[in-house]
Amino acid sequence: TLFRSLMVLALRVLYRLPGRQVRWCTEGPPRAAIAAKQPFRVELSAGKLYAWCACGHSQKQPFCDGSHKHACPGISPLRFSLEESKTAWLCGCKQSKNPPYCDGSHKEDCVQNS
Repeated sequence: TLFRSLMVLALRVLYRLPGRQVRWCTEGPPRAAIAAKQPFRVELSAGKLYAWCACGHSQKQPFCDGSHKHACPGISPLRFSLEESKTAWLCGCKQSKNPPYCDGSHKEDCVQNS
């Protein structure tokens, strides 16, 4: 449409982005980046609130540093706490079916070959 064409032109001028980098919400949900191809072994304390990075852009993996606000709007950290302290393996590839815990998804070819 004419409106969409004008919006794309405005974004290119304002942000000096090549046309291929302009993303529209209709392209589907935002996808997490693969932060690591292995899980993170962490000591978790009972009663403490944790924020596991779900977007993959945090510099403090496996925990959130707020990078999702700019790098991947639409993905929020997974907040959790435990009743008992324990050692856990937290997902680094962001593909786990049981977040924030590793389920072995990092072993799949789509993660290892990325």
